[in-house]
Amino acid sequence: MKPIIDQARPGEVAKLTAIAHAAKRHWGYPEAWIARWAGTLTLTPGYIAAQPTFAARVGEEVVGFHALVLQGAAAQLDHLWLLPAAMGQGIGRALFEHAEAFARQNGAKRLWVESDPHAEKFYQHMGMTVYGRQPAPLDGQPRFLPLLEKPL
Repeated sequence: MKPIIDQARPGEVAKLTAIAHAAKRHWGYPEAWIARWAGTLTLTPGYIAAQPTFAARVGEEVVGFHALVLQGAAAQLDHLWLLPAAMGQGIGRALFEHAEAFARQNGAKRLWVESDPHAEKFYQHMGMTVYGRQPAPLDGQPRFLPLLEKPL
């Protein structure tokens, strides 16, 4: 089913946060890491008031969302999360394409993301290319977050 994508509402921040946490857990990360990422994965009414944030709805259910940080000619895809049950249904693609169009309509010439390593292939499939890797070690384990971009 094709989702409806519209502006996220301040009263939905708990649902959006739960989606981000569920999506991150889907990749099998230790709970200690999820706890460390809680600040990054938690949305607030102030955040969605300040950053363009859009929810993907299937029927009445919010199944995913994206948020952008507009920075002149560049737009950062700050969030793009789906409920695990909604993965593989084209909803991630719809959210990405919405983010891309919104960024372009607001003057961005480049869309970029600091990605979870598990999402790198998705972003490449959406036409993004890797331009770097951000060190992000945890518990002594070397980790790198792919930095991807796409001209708009």
